[in-house]
Amino acid sequence: ENGAVIHYSPDPDTCARIGTDALYLVDSGGQYQEGTTDITRTVHFGEPTEHEKQCFTRVLKGHIALSSCVFPAGTTGHMLDLLARTPLWAAGLDYRHGTGHGVGAFLCVHEGPHLISYCARDPDPPIKAGMTSSIEPGYYEDGKFGIRIENVAIVKEASTDFKFQGTEFLCFEPIALCPIQAKLIDLSLLLPDEVRWVDDYHQVVWDRVSPLLSGDDLAWLKANTLPLVFQIFGEDAMEQTT
Repeated sequence: ENGAVIHYSPDPDTCARIGTDALYLVDSGGQYQEGTTDITRTVHFGEPTEHEKQCFTRVLKGHIALSSCVFPAGTTGHMLDLLARTPLWAAGLDYRHGTGHGVGAFLCVHEGPHLISYCARDPDPPIKAGMTSSIEPGYYEDGKFGIRIENVAIVKEASTDFKFQGTEFLCFEPIALCPIQAKLIDLSLLLPDEVRWVDDYHQVVWDRVSPLLSGDDLAWLKANTLPLVFQIFGEDAMEQTT
């Protein structure tokens, strides 16, 4: 239930123990010479309920929608925020925090000038190529559980067939690399392009992280970056594709 507190800080007298009957949300990061990290994953060490899976999947759909969008230069974060919320809104759900912020290097983790938020700002600097941004939709049920999926992404120029009136278009490239737990995904809620996005992201995670691991850690990464259909349906899916 502590995960329902958006920025919860544990206290020895009130913190809960990690078990197999509840979602576990961990928001982590660190300061490195190469840059600052800010990443959140939500996992379940037992069997999630169907409601938890539906909520998680709708957060994931919003994360994918924002992560994969292509937008014209001059676009503000306020204009993009609804992409992350639409799948939740469709089910009558929402969250009470911003969707993205800049990430400093050896500075403040939350850094401007841009902000991806449902709140309009004046001034509201547009998102530009070279900026970093978190992408972190979530959902929280008071007293029960919290869900957030957060990556850091870099803004880069998008490759498009056209450039309307000479306009440059931009996109996000995730640079935070950590698997998204498959058991929390309701595959029936994902479109084929969304499944492909997760599989492609997991392939990047495997390609870039696996050379740094060995033994049990490498085996865990392999199991958690397989295509979603294999992770969710196991051997039955493998048999159908052979």
